[in-house]
Amino acid sequence: MKYKTLYGVGVGPGAPDLLTLRAIRTLRRADVVVLPRSSPYGQSVAWEIVKSIVRKAPQQEHLFLTFPMSREPARHIDAWNLAFGKLGERIERGLSIAFATEGDPSLYSTFIYLQREAPLRWPGIKVEVVPGVSSIAAVPAVTGVPLADGLERIAIIPAGYGVDDLIDIFQRFDTTILMKIGSEMSNIFAALKETGLTDKAVYVSKATASQQRIVRDLRELTPERGDCFAMIIVSRKERTGVLAGDTPPEKVLDELSNGH
Repeated sequence: MKYKTLYGVGVGPGAPDLLTLRAIRTLRRADVVVLPRSSPYGQSVAWEIVKSIVRKAPQQEHLFLTFPMSREPARHIDAWNLAFGKLGERIERGLSIAFATEGDPSLYSTFIYLQREAPLRWPGIKVEVVPGVSSIAAVPAVTGVPLADGLERIAIIPAGYGVDDLIDIFQRFDTTILMKIGSEMSNIFAALKETGLTDKAVYVSKATASQQRIVRDLRELTPERGDCFAMIIVSRKERTGVLAGDTPPEKVLDELSNGH
């Protein structure tokens, strides 16, 4: 049987107008739009982003699938078994499917597992990724903190899976992006304090969305737990990148102002 295409569609970090033209076109044309959510009783963040732009066509189905935010493998296995059953039924009927995912489908996305598994379950199926604006691009935009210049290095860390090596990471990289913070807030605070980088950190929750929150002084935050849609960006900015490599910024500025 010849299957139709399975799309992983990035819908961006929160603001509907950050949807790409390709994402809008794909979502509007698909026979089935899959909308993941973390609870059967909760909202789908992906749907909240796209609903004002991607209006349901007469024959289009919106399929809400639940993927719990848990570290327990059994819960994920049960969720995926149910999801594969529902997806398989539609794939076997020759329907095209667009799986909407927050941010970009290739970065900490639920779609990644489906992308790997689909060709094994339905040999010959075409899987296509439609990139989206990720939170890694959105957070620097709303904070005004550039990610990297010239030779500066970036580390992207899923903090929820442990931050035992965080001090070493802070010291090795010019910019550190902490995602999936969860219960690690207190450990992150401790590492920032020990490395003297507390004033170099910015906390952002729900970047670009209507509920966006930016905290530039982390001392205002409670260390118990971070929002699951929050990030902390730590930017040392001790080098000036392409202009001068390891030359101290103040020396570069002096040379530029003197016409050198």
